Amino acid sequence: MKKTQTGAAAFETYYAKCFSERWAGLKKALLSPARQTEYTENLLKPYYLDYASIRAAETLPALEGGKCLDMCAAPGGKTLVLLNTMSTKTEITANEISAERRNRLIKVLNEHLSEERRRQIRVTGFNACVMPRFEQNAYERILLDAPCSSERHVLQNEKYLKQWSKARIRNLAQRQWALLSAAFLLLKPEGFLLYATCAISDEENDKTVQRLTVKYKEKAVIQPLTPPPLAEKTEYGCRFLPDKAEGAGPLFFSLIRKAPAQQPLTALKK
Repeated sequence: MKKTQTGAAAFETYYAKCFSERWAGLKKALLSPARQTEYTENLLKPYYLDYASIRAAETLPALEGGKCLDMCAAPGGKTLVLLNTMSTKTEITANEISAERRNRLIKVLNEHLSEERRRQIRVTGFNACVMPRFEQNAYERILLDAPCSSERHVLQNEKYLKQWSKARIRNLAQRQWALLSAAFLLLKPEGFLLYATCAISDEENDKTVQRLTVKYKEKAVIQPLTPPPLAEKTEYGCRFLPDKAEGAGPLFFSLIRKAPAQQPLTALKK
């Protein structure tokens, strides 16, 4: 049996193959501090997050009433941005399965929002992958900022870099698919779903979205996007890579619309 390659050398080989001559500059940018932006809109005090995260969250179309789900919401920066893109009549659910991260999410919301605006957001702790067992076609807007490889953090942490292998990408891509397919079932017909990761591998980004289009065909409509400033276009969305985005990112995002339903969608079989 072939031994799985792990560690810094395996990481270097994999991403050098993915990005060719661009990899050296991209790796250098990933090792540098991220571009943090002061976000202040309708907040009690500034919240600092990646410039790319703001631009991505703002891509989800505004909603005048109805329900919006932030599926993996911690630490809460994108939830704050979402609140400013949705009307005061929109109910926002910020979901986070990890109790520790959920407590951090609650702290961020409580510290940055007025009591009135805070009441607009309900915090839950469900396993997002199984939410369609209890409801479907429930939300007009969904943001799925999925757990991912987070190569920037791996590169900057010697422990994680030593443990890295291609299996990490495969395992995370499978988890992302479970979350994305669940999100699509939760989405109402004609609603919009924004899928995002801070990974740089296509397997976790474009290929995960492509898998949704193969599964649901014309039901999953990829919305054409004009890349925001500093972003670049991909097959199914846009991405910020720090070597060309002045330190912002990495962040990939794709906007998906659910076509009007002609018949009920059924949950994926495991």
